[in-house]
Amino acid sequence: MEEMLMPTDKVNGFDVRPGYFLVNGATPVRGGVNFTIQSVYATSCTLLLFKPYSNEPYARLPFPKSYCIGNTYSMIVFGLEISDFEYAYAFDGPYEPEKGLIFDKNKYLLDPYAKAVTGQSGWGKKQKPDSVYKARVVDAVYDWGNYKQLNIPFNELIIYEMHVRGFTKDSSSGVNNPGTFAGIREKIPYLKELGINAVELMPIFEFDEMESTRIYEGKPLYNYWGYNTVCFFAPNTSYESDHEHHREGTELKELIRDLHKNGIEVILDVVFNHTAEGNEKGPFFSFKGIDNNIYYMLTPDGKYYNFSGCGNVLNCNQPIVRQFILECLRYWVTEYRVDGFRFDLASILGRNSDGSPMDKPPLLECLAFDPILGNVKLIAEAWDAGGLYQVGSFPSWNRWAEWNGKYRDDLRRFLKGDDNLAWSAAQRLTGSKDLYDPTYRGNNASVNFLTCHDGFTLYDMYAYNQKHNWQNGWNNTDGANDNNSWNCGEEGETDNWKVEALRRKLCKNAFATLMCSRGAALFLAGDEFCNTQFGNNNAYCQDNIISWLDWSRKEKYNDVFEFFKYMIAFRKRFHVITSSVEGAECSLPPTSIHSCAPWHTDFDSNSRMVGVMYAGKSSDNPDLDEIVYFGINAYWEQVNVELPALPQGYCWKLYMNTGRNADEVITEDKNIYLYDRRITMEGRSVFAAVAEKVY
Repeated sequence: MEEMLMPTDKVNGFDVRPGYFLVNGATPVRGGVNFTIQSVYATSCTLLLFKPYSNEPYARLPFPKSYCIGNTYSMIVFGLEISDFEYAYAFDGPYEPEKGLIFDKNKYLLDPYAKAVTGQSGWGKKQKPDSVYKARVVDAVYDWGNYKQLNIPFNELIIYEMHVRGFTKDSSSGVNNPGTFAGIREKIPYLKELGINAVELMPIFEFDEMESTRIYEGKPLYNYWGYNTVCFFAPNTSYESDHEHHREGTELKELIRDLHKNGIEVILDVVFNHTAEGNEKGPFFSFKGIDNNIYYMLTPDGKYYNFSGCGNVLNCNQPIVRQFILECLRYWVTEYRVDGFRFDLASILGRNSDGSPMDKPPLLECLAFDPILGNVKLIAEAWDAGGLYQVGSFPSWNRWAEWNGKYRDDLRRFLKGDDNLAWSAAQRLTGSKDLYDPTYRGNNASVNFLTCHDGFTLYDMYAYNQKHNWQNGWNNTDGANDNNSWNCGEEGETDNWKVEALRRKLCKNAFATLMCSRGAALFLAGDEFCNTQFGNNNAYCQDNIISWLDWSRKEKYNDVFEFFKYMIAFRKRFHVITSSVEGAECSLPPTSIHSCAPWHTDFDSNSRMVGVMYAGKSSDNPDLDEIVYFGINAYWEQVNVELPALPQGYCWKLYMNTGRNADEVITEDKNIYLYDRRITMEGRSVFAAVAEKVY
């Protein structure tokens, strides 16, 4: 039972006492609220109390000198009811911009540890010009009970990347709470039917979608994706259907709990490389006024480095910032039971204060060995906007995995028929061991993907040769130009049934390839029913049908949806695809690469057929071997393929073949056996065969 503390002083009419210095942020205690915050270079700190929705404080409480230990200010204020006030801080200190010190006692500053931010709950509603960020105190009363994490093995992950708002915002989603955490919760039966076992939520930390809002051709453009964090400890309240103040986060917790009940882990896309404060011209609402030269990476003359491409860079390996990031991640794991994190532009997290890459970045090592984060998935986007590209070389300690950008690039090119890529494609299919030496990186380093939020959707990858970002208002100059896409003969939407049929087949080819590749798999929400962004490969500002999922396409492309379901189930069913299980009785190697002839890998620049075979003991019946063969013909003509010989009593059975008519692609129930181990592959097709005991 918490001890009832008594006041020791009065400050401007409020009963106060020194607080809990180790408890950062604002926390309810018996009889009041504990406030704790740090600043190294400030000379004084003042707590500001506001009436709800007011922009001017009704009380200013300077921290007495004795309420500061080291660089930490802590004070309990008695008599406060959390529903009656909002709060901010003001710091005074030196103003020496050339040294990065820009204290301004007149600025109202948001608590970096705030659990809820005011003024953000209404999506697309611009704050008044004189509005300031303030925080609310959250009463964290959610009871998780006797709760266990799922701890799905990393190599078995099938990750579904989604934008919280875009997933259900369109009316075609059919949910009661579109664009919210509750809307996703309504779609859990759909996610379970699809078969994925993890969702990766694009940024859900509090951000300002109104930052840099523009009107283009009469339509508003927002910072829709959310890669501009305002507060790292607070969920984005505009994603909540029920804006119940001081209970912020409850709806997200309920979503996570129900996803877990249905066998689905939750990974958060987190942005620790920069903040929404931007550069010298950006807003001034938090870190800039607390310790600008500590939290941000500054040039020798006090300006902001910009390896993020967004104006500033968090100084992640500075000890105070490192501790802040660690506390933040621990909070999301313990308070929200999050299963993993994908770190945006993670190479920045490995830079020193002067911007130089570090061999053993303290932050990355700290996160790798932290006991609270021990079973949490750590996934790096292993590059940044400053030119640092670390795919295959990201510091890992056998704990960090990477978005495998080379998987995306090599297989996109191979699948559309580019030459001289067969060997690279084979490496990507079988776990990219040329990039991730198992001796140093283990077997869980690669997150394979062909599509994500950044770039074309899967359908657009086969519908557009070039980006069509005109609606972004930058004269089509934004977004990547190296899409490695192919429009199948016509640009954009078409009534040509042959082109449309080819696009569907290529979508199936690509997804089957992803599901039959060694390593964790990730794909973009909506790919399963050919969602389109109409050729926009940088839809970061589009809060409309360009970015929202059009669920009506699920009916139109139902054959693609059913194929996705089948291939996800296929991957789950045959564990030899995802892991090197105990060796097969027949002594076949766990993984092998083939061309049109078995065991031959004499690929040349014209080779466009690659086969991979996985073999091991059956996880269901140890007396049987489990052997799976997956073949890709990226050539536009037929090729004759011979499969490897099998142990006595086994025969290859065809489970899937995209070279057949659309309604005959799944062949498992058709009992098609390849007794002579030969198959004629149609142009631009893939197939999967499984060894079955026939006598």
